[in-house]
Amino acid sequence: MGKMNCFCCETIIGDITICANKKAVTRLCFGKYWDAAMKNLETEIIKKAFIQFHEYLNGSRTKFDLKLEYTGSDFQMAVWNQLKKIPYGKTVTYKKIARNLGSSKSCRAVGVACGKNPISIFIPCHRVIGSNGNLIGYGGGLHIKKHLLEMEKIVSNAVNSSF
Repeated sequence: MGKMNCFCCETIIGDITICANKKAVTRLCFGKYWDAAMKNLETEIIKKAFIQFHEYLNGSRTKFDLKLEYTGSDFQMAVWNQLKKIPYGKTVTYKKIARNLGSSKSCRAVGVACGKNPISIFIPCHRVIGSNGNLIGYGGGLHIKKHLLEMEKIVSNAVNSSF
């Protein structure tokens, strides 16, 4: 197994590192992130991901068209599949995801799985909130979660109100 290619780019929400193998995006990290298994190289897959990421941040993209590759436990994969179903500009509670997976008592486990999401934003864990409507936990920080949700709400309201 060769080194994973990663590239860091400055964005309006801070430095973002995107990693990919030869076929797909495998990781999105907040900040400059490197380890021994990574090589600093902007491949075509990473370039495409950053273009779409910047389009998302400027409000001109509401869906990503990227091949994603990731692994996790069966439960994590089930949670991440639920996250991918949350529409742009909408939020869902941890409890609702837990209920969708068959156990409303597994809210904390859903939160832990969200925290292990290797491809934040592309798999939209920022759209998950507490049952009381509060923003709870986010790998990039609550200020980034708030920014993303407010941006999505503004863009989706503008799209839905246009003729």
